[in-house]
Amino acid sequence: MNCMNYSRFKRTTGYFVPIIFGVGGLCVASMTFAAPAVQGYMMQVQLTPATCAIESGNQRQRKCLEGYSLTINGLWPETTQSNCITNSSARLAPLQAKVVARVMPDENARRQLWQGVGGCVPMNASQYFRTVINFAGRLKVPADLTSANNIEVQQEGLRQQFIKLNPSLPSRGLRFSCQTSKFDTVLTEISVCYKTNGQYKQCSSHFVSSCPSEFSIKGSY
Repeated sequence: MNCMNYSRFKRTTGYFVPIIFGVGGLCVASMTFAAPAVQGYMMQVQLTPATCAIESGNQRQRKCLEGYSLTINGLWPETTQSNCITNSSARLAPLQAKVVARVMPDENARRQLWQGVGGCVPMNASQYFRTVINFAGRLKVPADLTSANNIEVQQEGLRQQFIKLNPSLPSRGLRFSCQTSKFDTVLTEISVCYKTNGQYKQCSSHFVSSCPSEFSIKGSY
């Protein structure tokens, strides 16, 4: 198996500089961690400049202060269980914590995420965040999402860009989420759906897009 690489895009003097990291020993040889209660997963990719601008409570978080363009908000299990809370530790080994921080920079947010989903996933915290890294590393994103400029896009056009970059991704395998900022509608999050073995799948029908046919991608803080 080839280990996945992933990029953290950080704004430096007005440009996004991709920094590539090999996951190396953090790669998993198999994604067969399904449990009867889990039908799949949904990974939420957050467009950080937009959420930092719209949600004032986020502005002191590391992802906003350091100029991240994309971060992972969570990997959510598709399950019939109503309570996914766990008391198990979210502590990671220092090397793994450093790797995970490149896509999920805020330690408190990672801890809260694990405490909220850990009771519904058939893995411990280390395995869970390793899965996040593998999913994030495999997903290729259009250049528009990491541009330093504000861009107007068509929802269907952006969807087709994702499919072109990720041929196994079904057209209904991702959902866009938007918020209204002043007089503009801004893309804030992209949700990608997975089978329990890590392959892409169509999202469940109750996952619906909150974006109109045309919206903005915010490229600056």
